[in-house]
Amino acid sequence: MPSGVRARLTAALTATAAALATVAASPPEPSRPAGGAAPFTQQVLFRASQDPGYACFRIPAIVRTRSGTLLAFAEGRVLNCGDAADIDIVLKRSTDGGRTWGPLRVVNDGGGDTHGNPAPMVDRRTGRVLLAETYNTGRTDSANCAAPCDRTPYLQYSDDDGLTWSAPRDLSDQALPAEWNSWYATGPVHGIQLTRGPHAGRLVFGVNTETWAGGRVTANHAALVVSDDGGATWRAGATDTWPVSADGTFRQKPSEVTLTERADGTLLVSGREQDGTDLGHRGQTYSRDGGDSFTGPFEDLPDLYTPQVQGATLRLGERLLLSAPADPDRRRTMMVRSSYDGGATWDGVDRGKVVTTDWAGYSDLVQAAPGTVGLLYEAGTADARDEIRFARFTEGWLGPRGGPDPTTADLAPGAPPATVLGGAGTAGGVLGRALEFDGRDDAVRLPYRSGLPLGTGDFTASLFFRYTAAGGEQPFLWMGGIGTGQPQVWLRGEPANGRVRGLITTREGFGTLRTASVWAGDAANDGAWHHLALRRGGGRLTLFLDGRAVSAPDVAGSVSRNTPFGVHVGQRMDGRAFLTGAVDEVRVWNRALGDGELTAASRGSAAAAGTVLWLPMDRVRPGR
Repeated sequence: MPSGVRARLTAALTATAAALATVAASPPEPSRPAGGAAPFTQQVLFRASQDPGYACFRIPAIVRTRSGTLLAFAEGRVLNCGDAADIDIVLKRSTDGGRTWGPLRVVNDGGGDTHGNPAPMVDRRTGRVLLAETYNTGRTDSANCAAPCDRTPYLQYSDDDGLTWSAPRDLSDQALPAEWNSWYATGPVHGIQLTRGPHAGRLVFGVNTETWAGGRVTANHAALVVSDDGGATWRAGATDTWPVSADGTFRQKPSEVTLTERADGTLLVSGREQDGTDLGHRGQTYSRDGGDSFTGPFEDLPDLYTPQVQGATLRLGERLLLSAPADPDRRRTMMVRSSYDGGATWDGVDRGKVVTTDWAGYSDLVQAAPGTVGLLYEAGTADARDEIRFARFTEGWLGPRGGPDPTTADLAPGAPPATVLGGAGTAGGVLGRALEFDGRDDAVRLPYRSGLPLGTGDFTASLFFRYTAAGGEQPFLWMGGIGTGQPQVWLRGEPANGRVRGLITTREGFGTLRTASVWAGDAANDGAWHHLALRRGGGRLTLFLDGRAVSAPDVAGSVSRNTPFGVHVGQRMDGRAFLTGAVDEVRVWNRALGDGELTAASRGSAAAAGTVLWLPMDRVRPGR
């Protein structure tokens, strides 16, 4: 559809569609506690069926103007949901803190090209709203922009709370250094204005870029772009660069960065990690000079579970919030997690607040009104790209900071205690006491430390278990990621299939994934104690159930690379299966134990050399 026709159709229909959408798409208003607003509400803000002229909406971003108007931006994708086709930047406005919204407005018509990656920010001194964005030549199919992609930064502004917008101006001469000559992306998430220190008033937004040379991408860059004159001029500030080797591998590719000014004026810079060899799907760094430089390179957070996806941060008093899906394998289960130490650590998925268990993707956060947070996020019951929702919630809905969790000892050298989740308690075990799990939320989770990833080397895992379940997955031990595309190691019971099974998935080089699994043809779900071990060594993967060995060829590669990394006992890594039963004496070594050593382990007399994990599972200590 030509852009002019689309614009006329939109003008004729959006007011009616918006009114219907507010009634039809919004869930009923929940009951309100006495003397206060509803702690949580949400509504569908953008959806193709309610906003004519578009096939799909993606890439949300939101800001609150100086006068309190909320401006919710998105990419209106005309032909399909692809990233590089005919894309407009569109907007809806709310003047009542996000309770109701006006009709869709086109801020920037792609006219067949891609105009996207909205990164809005507000100059609180003048009230001007600035919108950084990125262009590239559009396609008519749903494929991505081919490298080197002709990506160009632009800027628009509004002086009337988003009612009208200036003509876009090209920022290439100010914010596009010559070596950033392939991919370039503004945001996509709100930028900020600094409020503290010598650079108070400075505007800052994030970009991620690539360098192209010799027929390939040779470097990834994450950077900040800053302005000290209200957006009249801009320059590239802090930059973190990661080389890409000739075979396509790289350690990190920090991208889609979100910025938060902490109470002490430090900038927390958090970003998506995409396909680097380091462990984790999110990384972060800091700036203490207003965005001129980073304190150090981005560092991945292996035990912050997210898929590869954009996220957003927001400061709420002394508390920092992070919005991102919590399933480490797929874009689903939107969650808001908290940090109480300036982003050094974040709540785990057991403490984060679930917004929806539907499919969910990109998001942005805003202070919607005093005491109220707004979350604009992609979601859907069938696909994360179905619609964009707006949720409003109070800090009370998030809940207070939780106290310390109970722990159980990890006797591996230098290991801190492991966290006991869900109220798991002790029961009679093979060697004294054991931990028993209820199949609902009980588990043991180990804090990340560098000795836990097993990499490309040999290893042995050993434990005792008992259970009687006749169905479902019964996870005993899980190390690494999850899904068909993530390196991992696990041992579990599969009673419906009449077996106990061990599996490894490895990654070698940039993209080669391999899986090997072995199983014993016995579910061992008779309620008695059984010994189970998995050994990688001598070119074989061998499972031992009560001393009986089953073997298969090993597969080359690392069992712990470029993935969120967790170690759990009694739980699948994504929390979608829990053990109903008990586990005792969990041991992992970074070497292949000999047959005699395994026999000794089955009798409770295990070797010490090479121990990386040792959970006696005989005691639960209260949190303190």
